Amino acid sequence: MPGIGDPYGILKGRSMSSALLIVDVQNDFCPGGALPVPEGDRVIPVLNRYIELFRSQRAPIFASRDWHPSQTSHFKQKGGDWPPHCVAKTAGAQFHPELALPEETIVLSKGTDPGSDGYTAFQGHDSRGRTFEEVLRSRGINILYIGGLATDYCVKFTGLDALKKGFRVILLEDATRGIDEDAVKETIRLIQEKNGQLASFEEVSRKAGGRS
Repeated sequence: MPGIGDPYGILKGRSMSSALLIVDVQNDFCPGGALPVPEGDRVIPVLNRYIELFRSQRAPIFASRDWHPSQTSHFKQKGGDWPPHCVAKTAGAQFHPELALPEETIVLSKGTDPGSDGYTAFQGHDSRGRTFEEVLRSRGINILYIGGLATDYCVKFTGLDALKKGFRVILLEDATRGIDEDAVKETIRLIQEKNGQLASFEEVSRKAGGRS
């Protein structure tokens, strides 16, 4: 698969290998949750299409999640900015039930440190305790296609971290939602300023071989 304006894509076996990263599509960040992103659940049907596409290309799929302890400096009662949300092992911390994550999805748990906000997936660890970066490097992954919640927080910090660490980033603008419109615009500006790219499903699918 050719890439978005460049000769790289999600097809394994090329000089660069890609992965899909779904950021924090959890019950508490969707309507009805403890800290909902407006229209946050609207990313789910689009992300499910990306999941199907990446599976068809045998490309890795990652899903990050906030997995906070009940007592953390991230929450207001301990001096943080946010109400309690995504407390580990609670219903609010579970992935949204309509998100069709395949069995082979690599789950990254972040925000587990009571002294850390955990805004970026690069602070997350897989089930074996490896950092996200360690997993990416071990698999030879160079490109991240990123969608999820919220554009102006965890998606933003994850994308900027990835760019800083030398990964290529494609922000899936049809598969993200944010909290503040101006902050979302600033996020997009920052990612593009650092040579990140934007794409939609139609664009990615077409370059993968005409799937829609």
